[in-house]
Amino acid sequence: MSLPHAILTALLEKPSSGLELTRRFDRSIGYFWSATHQQIYRELGKLEKAGFIRALPTDSPTRGQRKEYEVLASGREELERWVGEREEPRALRDPLMLRLRAAGVVEVGDALVEELRRHRELHAARLAEYREFQRRDSARGHGTERDRVQGLVLQGGVDLELFWVNWLDGAIADLADADPASGP
Repeated sequence: MSLPHAILTALLEKPSSGLELTRRFDRSIGYFWSATHQQIYRELGKLEKAGFIRALPTDSPTRGQRKEYEVLASGREELERWVGEREEPRALRDPLMLRLRAAGVVEVGDALVEELRRHRELHAARLAEYREFQRRDSARGHGTERDRVQGLVLQGGVDLELFWVNWLDGAIADLADADPASGP
């Protein structure tokens, strides 16, 4: 049920068209809540039908034109209700962890360690990207509630990527040491 709420959040931050929303998901929200373009457009239709959003009025004919959406009072109320809801933490569901577990019962040779190294590099790249966002944001020096909350989300991303980089370093070292083919 979180995608509609992610869209409501994005639209409250800035009224947008479906295309603009998909771009914003690709650049920001998608770092922690991904959605395809088709999912976003489908949810926009559902949100509009539910009376949570509306297409902004335009002077030009709407046929073939992109619609820009804004959140209505009922949409804001729904988002407030959802934010205040209790929710249990979700269990980690990562295919890499399952593949690593499976490697304990089948032989994969050096391929698994190489895949762990590849994942480590991907997480290190994302960590560098998040730290660049932090550097950029701190240079702006805004102290609004929105800035503080977004900074907390970004710090969570930094901490999560740091976890993965550190954990993968240890896993790689452990598995490389245990593999006689990998040398000393």
